[in-house]
Amino acid sequence: MGVKILSIGAWTPNKILTNDDLSKMVDTSDEWIRSKTGICQRHIADADTATSDIAINAAKLALERANISAEDLDCIIVATTSPDHHGFPSTSCIIQGKLGAVNAGAFDLVAACSGLAYGIEVARGFINNGTMKYVMVIGAEKLSSIINWNDRNTCCLFGDGAGALILSKSSEGEGDIIDSIIMADGTGEDALKIKAGGSRNPFTNELPSIEDLTLSMDGQAVYNFAVRVNTEMVQQLLDKHNLTSEDITWIVPHQANYRIIKAASKRLKISEDKFFMNLADYGNTSAASIGIALNEMYEKGILKRGDLIITMGFGAGLTYAANLIRY
Repeated sequence: MGVKILSIGAWTPNKILTNDDLSKMVDTSDEWIRSKTGICQRHIADADTATSDIAINAAKLALERANISAEDLDCIIVATTSPDHHGFPSTSCIIQGKLGAVNAGAFDLVAACSGLAYGIEVARGFINNGTMKYVMVIGAEKLSSIINWNDRNTCCLFGDGAGALILSKSSEGEGDIIDSIIMADGTGEDALKIKAGGSRNPFTNELPSIEDLTLSMDGQAVYNFAVRVNTEMVQQLLDKHNLTSEDITWIVPHQANYRIIKAASKRLKISEDKFFMNLADYGNTSAASIGIALNEMYEKGILKRGDLIITMGFGAGLTYAANLIRY
């Protein structure tokens, strides 16, 4: 007996912001963004759309594909860095209420772009210990709400969207969350952060600057960290379970930057063809990116039952996490 991914759903806003569109807003170009990141466009939510609204659309699709109702859910875990409200109420509680998941507990999980990978392992524990039957894990972001649109080094990277997974007990021969790596390196706290608004730098009568209210990033530090931990996590899972890259059908990385994935592929001596990438169309959707990628793979029919896959994320904190999954 194990824990399987019962269903997958995702949703992204209809509005698309291309690199050419961005070039009219800040000093950048399509060629510069593509060459530095591999991103061509990103989906951007309307002003009146919140992270919970994005997540609910993905959740409803996952419920439909699982053939269960919201009332069957025992817990909703929402990984996000762009919640509906600062502090409280949690975005997960808003989603629970609007879905009518009256029997479910709900909480937010803050692990930035590693959030979905963290959430999968948390859900696995709840189901394995027998306290829960169905757990929904959602990675959802409205990153457009926390971006400085005057900063060309960050505004070109991020997009909005959500991916939702429903996990349940599996029978022998079905899928399984085989193993997970859950790690952090808090010494890198300054590499990615929003400076204003927490207890370290609380709001006062003086309005903070836009730079303090929006995401700041040390791009080189994040790049170096990401390449290292992506390589280490894949190798650790392969070694621990006596696997080779030939045993793995897909590696599904956090969709942050093509150069990061390319560098990890080179260090691991694993073909880029093993790494599923859709960042060109969505940009970096943080905690949502792995779920959006899995959903696209499912809808295209390239993710099949029995496939052995590795999902992995890295992000602010700094956090990093990976899952070895028999889908």
